[in-house]
Amino acid sequence: MTEAIQMTEEQQQQWIKTQYQVATKYLAEKGVVTQSVQVEESRYLVPILALWKLTSIDGNKFWVLCGDLPSDHSGVDVAPNAREALRHFSLKWQMQAENLLQANNEEQNKFAHLLIGRADGLYKLFNNESLWQSK
Repeated sequence: MTEAIQMTEEQQQQWIKTQYQVATKYLAEKGVVTQSVQVEESRYLVPILALWKLTSIDGNKFWVLCGDLPSDHSGVDVAPNAREALRHFSLKWQMQAENLLQANNEEQNKFAHLLIGRADGLYKLFNNESLWQSK
């Protein structure tokens, strides 16, 4: 059994800050410059994932997922909230994995299996009621 990673509040805040930088760099690599973040709609599960709701300088809004999983993004129109965005990425990754498995390429098969595992984890987080109850 693996031991839970214990992080101080400062380490957690640093992890969140780093993930924000990962998300904005990821979008920049896609040609999208971030203008702002909607913190109240973004969610973090330190040190597993960060889901950001970001607005670009041209006014487009995106869900951006990063952390201990592949970084990915979609327009906000795919999900009304962070919980539904996790479900969206889970289903998206399952479909991508199916396509990769068709390729009969060892490297793509490895990535497909990674996606399947991460998609399953995202769906479990989506389904976990205790994570989504208001405090």
